[in-house]
Amino acid sequence: MNSNTTDRKHGRRTALIAGLVAAVALPLGLTASAQASTGGTTASTVAQRTISGKSSDDVTRVADFYGAYIDAQLDADNGRLTTELREFYVRADYLREVAKWEDRNGADGILRAQNVPLKWTVKNNGTAGRVGITLTWGQGVTTKLVVDLDRNHKITRIGTPRAGGK
Repeated sequence: MNSNTTDRKHGRRTALIAGLVAAVALPLGLTASAQASTGGTTASTVAQRTISGKSSDDVTRVADFYGAYIDAQLDADNGRLTTELREFYVRADYLREVAKWEDRNGADGILRAQNVPLKWTVKNNGTAGRVGITLTWGQGVTTKLVVDLDRNHKITRIGTPRAGGK
């Protein structure tokens, strides 16, 4: 056996072991500390994030919809995906109301704005079938919305909170 054959076998064995370690370690949440150096400063590892939900939960449904909708708005797909998302998450009769609102206001009826927010927060506001959402724009400006849903978790109304936070 020559040295090239031995080197190749050793290289394949090392790659196999590395792959197995990664396959076992990553699902267990074991990650290596990562540091980046920029201009003499060091950035620490960012804490791991977990997002969970279930399709039968109103807060999850609204968060899924707004997350996907905002992403679709940012991607240049000529509105195809945003239309499909609206049709999937918003009840058909309310879609007609959204279209009327958009005609009157010259803005997106889902976001209630002419542009796309930088981030969003969705939370249960203590009322069944009603979810609160906060859209955050540039310079920390926020818009609060209330989203109502039917028993099938379809959006039936998007509006601003009334006096008293409802």
